Amino acid sequence: MSAPDPATPLPADAATRVSVDIGGTFTDLVVEQNGELRLFKSATVPDDPVRGILDVLTAAAEADGLTLERFLADVGTFVHATTRGLNAVLTCTTAKTAFLTTEGHPDVLLLREGGRPDPFDFTVPFPEPYVPRSLTFEVPERITASGEILRPLDHEGLGRICDRLAAAGVEAVAVCLLWATVNPAHELAVAEVLRERLPGVPHTLSHALNPSLREYRRASSAAIDASLKPLMSRYTEGLTGRLRGAGLTGRILMVTSVGGVMDVQDAAEKPVLTINSGPSMAPVAGRAYAAADLGAGTVIVADAGGTTYDVTLVRDGEIPSTRSAWVGGEITGHMTGLPSIDVKSVGAGGGSIAWVDPGGLLHVGPMSAGSVPGPACYGRGGVRATVTDAALVLGYLDPASFSSGAMVLDPDAALAAITDDVARPLGVDPVAAAHAVLELTTEHMVRAIEEITLQQGIDPSRAVLVGGGGAAGLNAAAVAQRLGCRTLVVPAVGAALAASGALMSDLRAVYTATVPAVTSGFEADRVNAALAGLLVRCGEFAGHVGADPAGMTVTLFAEARYPQQIWELVVPLRGESFATADAVREFEADFHAVHQRILGITDEDSPVEVVSWGARARVPLAGRTGVLTARPGEAAPAGVRRAYVPGRGMTDIPVRPLSGIAPGEVIQGPVLIESPFTTVVVADHGTGEISDSGSLVIHPAKEASQRTGHDRRKETR
Repeated sequence: MSAPDPATPLPADAATRVSVDIGGTFTDLVVEQNGELRLFKSATVPDDPVRGILDVLTAAAEADGLTLERFLADVGTFVHATTRGLNAVLTCTTAKTAFLTTEGHPDVLLLREGGRPDPFDFTVPFPEPYVPRSLTFEVPERITASGEILRPLDHEGLGRICDRLAAAGVEAVAVCLLWATVNPAHELAVAEVLRERLPGVPHTLSHALNPSLREYRRASSAAIDASLKPLMSRYTEGLTGRLRGAGLTGRILMVTSVGGVMDVQDAAEKPVLTINSGPSMAPVAGRAYAAADLGAGTVIVADAGGTTYDVTLVRDGEIPSTRSAWVGGEITGHMTGLPSIDVKSVGAGGGSIAWVDPGGLLHVGPMSAGSVPGPACYGRGGVRATVTDAALVLGYLDPASFSSGAMVLDPDAALAAITDDVARPLGVDPVAAAHAVLELTTEHMVRAIEEITLQQGIDPSRAVLVGGGGAAGLNAAAVAQRLGCRTLVVPAVGAALAASGALMSDLRAVYTATVPAVTSGFEADRVNAALAGLLVRCGEFAGHVGADPAGMTVTLFAEARYPQQIWELVVPLRGESFATADAVREFEADFHAVHQRILGITDEDSPVEVVSWGARARVPLAGRTGVLTARPGEAAPAGVRRAYVPGRGMTDIPVRPLSGIAPGEVIQGPVLIESPFTTVVVADHGTGEISDSGSLVIHPAKEASQRTGHDRRKETR
């Protein structure tokens, strides 16, 4: 790891901290000053995302009557979430990458894990390997499972491989040798040769990036990481250079997939860690606001952006993570193999395109209009009907004040798109067509939530729903009603939930060690040595990021299973070592409890097999506080707008600016509650009020909630 930018050592005590989240449609900026937040948005610039960042920073500077240079001079911490790497993998625009593996094992990326999503659907081709066989090279060497060198590394053979790599013009190299997690000597030797023979070509060693026992996951993560290094190095260099040139002297951090942040230089060295950075931050903010406003521990966090609807289940206050994160479709995509916040995404955002198939069925998504050309109502050349167009036709959006007045929407273009793409093919009027689009979008959202809750034995009606994202307000209350949720929380910064979560996060790192162990014959010395090594690495991490190790929090864990099981469960450890036999028995009991809670069954007479040990290190960011409140802004007058109410059609309903709702005041639906960047639609007789943090807390109408819950129980039976 490289050292943090020397111009920005910890602690950073400047008054201003900012975070930026680049979405498919908008680039969100959250500015935190003295514990209060302000939100800004600008259109994402797909061809030059840094330009979009500078645009939204300029908007914030102008709001304070400052030049961009003067505004940035007061910024102590700049946090950035991006989908740059993710989009590169999805669009196959990564670097030309070679894959080096042990001789005799060239098919690890081809054979993968699992099979077809539907084993009887032969219309779906078997996915291509991330690195083609033409760029896969077999290194003559072999290390055994015990770490012994069975066949020494053939340096002459490796040299010939390097000649072929140079001739092929490869731009990056991934190295994954058999049992490198037990003995990395050969991978380290290969790295030395690559540096000498292919100077300037980046490489990734699997044992250093992802010391996982599972070969495909280790190989896949190394291949993805290597392929992103040229792209992300250029991106981070451009980002850093242009921000510094614009006047930023503070620390630049990147959001990671595990819900933390890291220095921008470290992100460039391990870009795969940022591949799901955008969706990982919304659960951090959602959990914080649900706990602060309601003391809730079971929370459904939903982030509705322009392209996707991302949902996460927070259970007992814990944000779930997974090592089975896929880039692209599950099984058909490519697995990162690294810890990542467990987020389910569906194509149901504000820019999702509505269309009718030849059979007369309405669909919403997964295609999106994005920011260019965007929905038809944006007036940027888009002609396809989208969820945003439907909301405008229904009167839910004010065309003159969309995105805090930065954009004026075109109602006629929205009406024409809905009429042409939906109403005419379905044979209904445009208002009914627009309502059908919103209803179907709501159903997509509900199904995504039910998939992550019901499958884990959680009744969503007993959870608190947190709605975030610029498009959240259009459907959040309807989703809560459909699920039977008693409470919906829309944070005041909900339109930029992910960006605000970045300011609530910490510097984080995860380390693992592959030291197999079985509790029936526990080798405490080997395990304790591995745990001690993990603690040393955590201490090195604290020093690397410029923090006092005394302020760091370390959580040790084991990835364990019953013997002959295929998958492991993560079990936190009670202490830093296994000093006695009682400690081993306590660990067994903890595993049994976790197995019972997650899988509903346990075998207390069975020993427990540990595959690997791990440590999570967390260093609080300087200046970070708890839940941040939003600056209310100037109170705008209430009004009335003609909008759609189910069962009543288009009718005049009240419009209440969020800034004009007094603490303790109860708002009665139907009502449209407007903030600068989103509109919360309460189409039933539910009620709403403002919490101490500035969140809008909505209670759907009881009769609607009860009816919805009853209907859902009947459907379940």
